[in-house]
This record gives sequence, C-alpha cells and structure tokens, in this order.
Amino acid sequence: MNKTKIVATLGPSSQTEQQILALVEAGMNVARINLSHGDRQGHAAFIESVRNTRQKSGKHTAILLDTRGPEIRVGELGSGIDLEPGQIIRLGFSPQAPGTIPVNYHALTEDVSVGTTLLLDDGKFRLRVSEIDGEEVVAEVTVGGHLSSRKRLSLPDIEVNLPSITDQDESDIIFGVQQEVDFIAVSFVRKKQDVHAVREVIERAGGNQSIIAKIENRQGVDNLDEIIRAADGLMVARGDLGVEMPAEEVPVIQKHIINASNRAGKPVITATQMLESMIHSASPTRAEASDVTNAIFDGTDAVMLSGETAVGSYPLEAVRFLATCAQISEAALDYDSILAEGLKHRKPIVTDAISYASCATAADLSATAIVTATTSGSTALRVARYRPKTPIIAVSAHLSSLRKLQLIRGVIPLPCDPATTMDEQINNVIGAAIGAGLLVSGDLVVITAGMPLQTSGTTNMMKVRTISFGKMQGAGLGNNQSSGIIRVVRDEKDWLNPPPHPVFVVPRILADMQPHLKQAAGIICEQSLDEATSIDLITSHSLPIIGRVVDGMKLLSNGQFVTLNSESGLITYGESDPS
Repeated sequence: MNKTKIVATLGPSSQTEQQILALVEAGMNVARINLSHGDRQGHAAFIESVRNTRQKSGKHTAILLDTRGPEIRVGELGSGIDLEPGQIIRLGFSPQAPGTIPVNYHALTEDVSVGTTLLLDDGKFRLRVSEIDGEEVVAEVTVGGHLSSRKRLSLPDIEVNLPSITDQDESDIIFGVQQEVDFIAVSFVRKKQDVHAVREVIERAGGNQSIIAKIENRQGVDNLDEIIRAADGLMVARGDLGVEMPAEEVPVIQKHIINASNRAGKPVITATQMLESMIHSASPTRAEASDVTNAIFDGTDAVMLSGETAVGSYPLEAVRFLATCAQISEAALDYDSILAEGLKHRKPIVTDAISYASCATAADLSATAIVTATTSGSTALRVARYRPKTPIIAVSAHLSSLRKLQLIRGVIPLPCDPATTMDEQINNVIGAAIGAGLLVSGDLVVITAGMPLQTSGTTNMMKVRTISFGKMQGAGLGNNQSSGIIRVVRDEKDWLNPPPHPVFVVPRILADMQPHLKQAAGIICEQSLDEATSIDLITSHSLPIIGRVVDGMKLLSNGQFVTLNSESGLITYGESDPS
C-alpha cells in the first residue's frame, strides 16, 4: 500500500459510478471536481456518484472542489482572431470599443506599463505593451496564433488588484458546503486575506471544509509563509505557476513549497502534468516517472492527475502507475534521516513530543503500525508530519475526519465506534484495525490518543501493545461490523449491568431479548439462527448477529474485547486486560 495519496480529476473519461469505483480500487483517495469545466448539474452528479462508490468500496473517498478563482480573461471574440507577430493590437475593459480586444479587468491600464509582457491562453501568445492610451493598452504581438474567446490573460510578476473571490466563486463555495464536500481548493491565492475571505464564506454557509490554497503566481510565492498559516493545505499548481513565472524556476519553487508545508505540518499536493503523456499513451515517459519520484522525495503528501483521468484515454492506467511508482519511491527513502530532520523543527509542546516519540518508538521496535485514535484528525496529522516508515492507522468515529485524512501521507483512515473511556477507545481502535485486516495476532503497535476523549488537539498518551487474539467462525446475518466487550448470558441476571457496547453470547436467539439490546454492539449465538427473529432484531437495532458458533459460551469470557463481521461470520477476540 502506497503512502503517497492520489488525487484524480473527474471528467468525461471518469463520470460513471463504475468508472469512479474503478479509480478508487486502483488507488484514488481524493476525487477532484474542476469547476472551470461543466455546470452545476454535472458537478452535483459527480458528487453523488462518489458518495455512492463509498458504500460499494467501503473506502472513505474524499471530494475536492476546485474553484475558478479571480482571473483576467478576454471577452467574446466570435470565431476568434488571428494574431501575427509585429501586429499592433488594443486591449480594454469596454467591450464596445471597435477593434479592441475586450478584457474583464478594469484596472489593466493601471497595473501595466510600457515594456510589460502580457501572456494569452496559458502563455501560447505573447504581447509587449508599447503604449497606455487612456483606458486602453496598446501592445505588439511577439508570439502569435489564433486567439479564441474567453482565454486567460496573465501579467507575469505584476501584483494585480483582483478581488480575493468573485461572485461566481462565492456561489460555488456555498454549493460545495451544501454538498458537504471535504476540501475547497482556492485558485490564484496571493495573500492570507484571500484564504480568510473563503473561510468566511464557508463559515457563513455553516460548513467546516478544509481550504487548500493553490500557489500559482509570484505574489503567492512571496507570501507563502502567511498563506500556509492561514490555509489547511497547499497545492503546487505548476501549470499556471509556469505561466506566471519562468518555467526554469518552477522545480525549485516546488521544493520550497513542499518543504515549507512539511515543516508547518500542512498537507501539500503536487499538481499539473504529472503524467501528461498518458492522456493519449498507455504508458508515461521516463521524465514523468522521474517527476513523480522527485515530488515524493521532496515530501509531497499527494500527487494529482488532471486531464489524465478527466479526458484521457487511460485513466485507470495513470492511477495504477502513480500507485506503483509511489510504492517503489517510498521504499527507497531514508526514513531515519527524515525523522531526524523532523526533530529539528519539533515544537516544545506535548502533542508534538508525543507524536515524535510515537514515530521514534515505532522505528526502534520495528512496529507493525502506529495506531492513532483521533477526533478531528489532528493526532494523525501531527504524527504524519514526521513521515514515519511505519504505517499510521487513524481511527475515528467521525467520517468527515476520515475523509480529510485521505490527503495525509502515510495515513490509513478507519471508522470505529465512539468511546467513553480510554480503555474502551483503545479496544475500539485495535478492533477496527483487526477487523480491516491491517493487524494480526502477534503484531506490535504503538498507540497514540488524547485525554479528555472527543477533544481535538489533545494528543498526550502513547502506549506500546502486542496484539493477541483468537478467531472463531460462524454464520452471520446481514453485513454489519461492530466491536465491543463480551457478556456471556447464562441466566436472566447476566443481562443486568452490562459493560459499554456489550456483545452478548447466548445459546439461542429469542424474541424476548429485545429489551436488553438497546446498547448492544452485537450478538453471538451457539445455535443456528432463527432468521425471522434475527432479522427482526437486526431491523430494530442494526446489530451484527452471528450464529452456529460452536462452544461460544465456553470459549468466550466476560470482559474480552471482540469484533464481529456478520457478512463473513468471522469473530476475532482478544485479551480481557487492555493494558
């Protein structure tokens, strides 16, 4: 399993539930919806399809909504115009001026000066300003071609006075909140105020989506530190960055952004043209393979595919290649050096000390996993900051937190039942990992959590534990999974004062059990199930029920921690003492 996460853009090549499910199975962790293409109805359909695949795959695929951002674009040009090198053209805000290329930016004449270079259509066409004539810019074409409507106009290295967000962006963000997406990617972030403006819109709409700031221009690079502090994560948007700044600077800027994000403990996505050739080819170029590996060695949390999965002919192959390339690259990393580097930037606070100690202990003991019990995801995020070789299994009762962890390198998110005590929480997280097949008996794990429970940002506990459990097989009914504490019921008094989330072990299923099952986590039965009665219990209480468990009353003991999977009929049980 690769540690580096994969963000894939949805589009015509990946629009059906079957296609999206295939991307998830191939390794996609986050589905990106680019609002620069399509309409609201299509975007909502993508979101619904991703939600449906969560149910089918059992994976918590996150959704990232990518806004258009404040852009300067030319207006309507009909069938387009031909620009010839040496030709003199005029650009202006007024679309009525005859012979003038309309531009949607009223301050163009204020921001440019004679000699300024203007780029059109992502740098395909170049102009040089020769004169400012009232409300119009006069420019000479230096690189020409056929210019069509609504193409982007870039002003490299110029601080433009665009708003933080447009009316369209605000509408799109509110749509994202209503649709309960997980991430909002903000285009063309120039300063911290841009991030604050987006967060205000999210909060007014009643959301708590994480904000990914896209660094795409000189201002964003210059103000990187304040943007990192304001945002929840960053994206190295190399396409527009390479237009706004010299292309030869982009690799160094990429390393700078990734390093700064790593030090701040914020996730970072490396995007644009990762596997561009795979839009039309079934295999990438050697240079693209090197590009992916270099981004992983730089420390990126995620790599992103755009056209490769949105409109490409080989979307599945592209995702599979990223997953395989990531595994090979990650195996070659020097994790001891990475951990030592992380120590240099550790803050003198309890949460950072525990997070670092859990990574160092896991490395020293060759632990199978670091298991974190987390509410908001902050515990897992802090541990992941040190980039351990050991996998991080992040277990939470909050599904929204699990989806946000899909962007964090090295983290495997798993759901579990809520807990009221630390022992119960530890049992729940271990049970979830066992139930998912990530841990087996004999594995040594490092566990981190925080007290008080259900409080974000309180990581203050570390424990080392060797997993010990047995297995039993029965015949289940339904497709539920649950964990809890064994209570063997031999007579009526055994129903009284059960432990939290009890799993009752009984000789047979009877209808008169109903009053005792309000807080139950499951039922284990020695005899074959009476389907009518059992289905009624499942319907009433959503319980996993497993029957035909031979000698269950004898082999299972009160206080043991147990995980039931009613779909497979598998029961795993551990020691009574969780310490």
